[in-house]
Amino acid sequence: MKNGLKGKDLITVGIYTALYTVFVFLTGMFNAIPILYPIFMFVGPIITGIPMTLYYLKIEKFGMLTISGILLSVFWYISGYTWICIACIIPSAIIADVLLKVIGFKKFKSIVASYAVFSLGLLAGPANLWFAGEGYWDGIRDSMGDQYAEQLAKYMPTWFLPVAIALIILGSILGALLGKKMMNKHFKKAGIA
Repeated sequence: MKNGLKGKDLITVGIYTALYTVFVFLTGMFNAIPILYPIFMFVGPIITGIPMTLYYLKIEKFGMLTISGILLSVFWYISGYTWICIACIIPSAIIADVLLKVIGFKKFKSIVASYAVFSLGLLAGPANLWFAGEGYWDGIRDSMGDQYAEQLAKYMPTWFLPVAIALIILGSILGALLGKKMMNKHFKKAGIA
C-alpha cells in the first residue's frame, strides 16, 4: 500500500499527539479556578497552535489526525472523562483529517480550517459539565468541594456552548497564525504559503 501510513508516520502521530496532550494539560490548569475555565476555550487553542502547526507541517497522509483523535479520546476517557470526550474528540479529528485532505495538505488555509475543527475536541471537558448529568457533578463535589462546583456551574452554564465554540475557533485561527509566524522558515521550506 504505497499511500498508506508507515512506521515513520505513526511515530510522528505519537510524538505530536503527546506534545498536544502536554500543552492541553498545561493550559487546562486554568480550569482549577472556575472563573478562568471559560478563558481556556480561547487560550487553549492559541497555545496548542504552536505544536500543532509543526505537526501539520509533517502531515502528508490522510488518517494521521484521526489516529491522534482516537489516542486523545482514549487518554481522556481513561483519565476520568465520560463517553462524551469520545463523542467530541473523534468526530472533530475525522472531519479535520477530511478537510486537510480535501483542501490540500500543503495549504495554510487548509491547516487553519483543519486545526479549527480539530480544536473543537477541546469541548470534551466542558461538555461533560453540560451533558454528563448529576453523577458527574457529584464527582466534582467529592473531589473539589461544593464551593468549587457552585462556582464552576456559575461560570460554565449550558448556554455557554455556542460561545465556547466561537472562542475555540477564534483561538485556533490565532494559534495557527502564531505557529506559522514562529515557524515561518519551516513553512517556506515546506512550500506552504
